[in-house]
Amino acid sequence: MFDWDNTLVSTWPIIHDALNHTFRAYGKPEWTLEETRLKVRKSMRDSFPAIFGDAWERAGEVFYERYEEIHAIKLAVAPGAEALIDALDGAGVYMAVVSNKKGFYLRREAEHLGWSGHFGAIVGAMDVDRDKPAPDPVAKALLPARIVPGPSAWFVGDSDIDMECAHATGCIPILVRDPPPQTGEFSQFPPAAHFYDCDSLCKFCKTL
Repeated sequence: MFDWDNTLVSTWPIIHDALNHTFRAYGKPEWTLEETRLKVRKSMRDSFPAIFGDAWERAGEVFYERYEEIHAIKLAVAPGAEALIDALDGAGVYMAVVSNKKGFYLRREAEHLGWSGHFGAIVGAMDVDRDKPAPDPVAKALLPARIVPGPSAWFVGDSDIDMECAHATGCIPILVRDPPPQTGEFSQFPPAAHFYDCDSLCKFCKTL
């Protein structure tokens, strides 16, 4: 299972743009790109109420209106992601996506890239009762292959939420990102392995 944003695709600039667009609409201070990278972890329904209060649902609409305008234009494949997906698909490995991006946009982006057929399930925010790091989306993602969540499945992602979700479901937590983990960053939910990008993960998978 893969996280989507900034694991398989590079979307920080898109998220940052849409988020600051929403902040401006509500008269709130904008974030730097680094703040966006550090603070964006949870799904919208788990994070926006703390920022926008009772107006969080409308704020979410403002965010996605801007996201809709720019995401197809600015969407970029993460380095090595396409080769990784092709290699795993060619080896007959079941793959799925579990993301905290709203499912409608997640599946549209996968279709835009021509990747939909690689995944047995693409599960996003609001597709199940609870979003990552709750175990619900993992169970839904593995259901088509009749795989029970556990150590036979890898969860590949770039954030602490992904590692927490992997631990919550007993899956193997694989961290893919540059830079490497900071001291104590994943003390509660440590990754089983770290790779700097999808290319290095792909090379490792070919040795198995």
